[in-house]
Amino acid sequence: MTDTITDDLFREDARLTECQARVLTLDERGIVLDRTVFYPLGGGQAGDVGLLRLADGREIAIADTRKGGTPGEILHLPASGADLSGLKVGDSVTAVIDWQRRHRHMRFHTATHLLCALVPHPVDGCSITADYARLDFHMTEPLDKELLSAGIARLVAEAHAVGHRWISEDELDARPELVRSMSVQPPRGQGRVRVLEIDGVDLQPCGGTHVANTAEIGAVLVTKIEKKSAKTRRVVLGFASAAPAALTAPVTVTPAPPAPPAPPDASAA
Repeated sequence: MTDTITDDLFREDARLTECQARVLTLDERGIVLDRTVFYPLGGGQAGDVGLLRLADGREIAIADTRKGGTPGEILHLPASGADLSGLKVGDSVTAVIDWQRRHRHMRFHTATHLLCALVPHPVDGCSITADYARLDFHMTEPLDKELLSAGIARLVAEAHAVGHRWISEDELDARPELVRSMSVQPPRGQGRVRVLEIDGVDLQPCGGTHVANTAEIGAVLVTKIEKKSAKTRRVVLGFASAAPAALTAPVTVTPAPPAPPAPPDASAA
């Protein structure tokens, strides 16, 4: 274990919008904090953007978040031209994500899991952004855009609970069918793997951020289906409308360590 490991708070609560943190390292690669709510690019999901608020009130815009060179290290990349003067290792900051953008990632990411449940084929490519999501399926059969849109709408309307749990690597090895992705494999070496469960719909390894209930996804449509190769069908998702304000509002803010607040009641969101 190194002294640049970041406590990734978003793994347990994707609705955290900010947290108090301490600067561990600061160099040309970016800023590493001891804890963060910023999700780093990975698993097809875009990295978070936002800001770091310093003790004197100044703010440093964060343009992207990436994984560092060592396991557990998360790099916060300052925007071009950001003024880092005065910031040093050991300083306390408040890390704040762009919640509206993150929530769109969460809605799309959960929607891609619904799509996986509707299309029982391996996934060989994925991209999740704030404006669209796409999955590439390893298959030769044609897909129907209207039928898939109707299937997603049904699963959204059924309001299935969404949650995560951890299983051992041995458990995953005993159930290889849980791994749907051909291009991204679950991380190994920690003895356990995070799995995302949509009650009665889908269960597979995933480290991304998700909504708490499929109803929170809102109206999502299949906007395009493409034949990318003889054995690849690409499905692109888009939002039909914005989510209700009650669902897009941030609901949780963490205090300083060591004890974050209890997770909020998703049904009240």
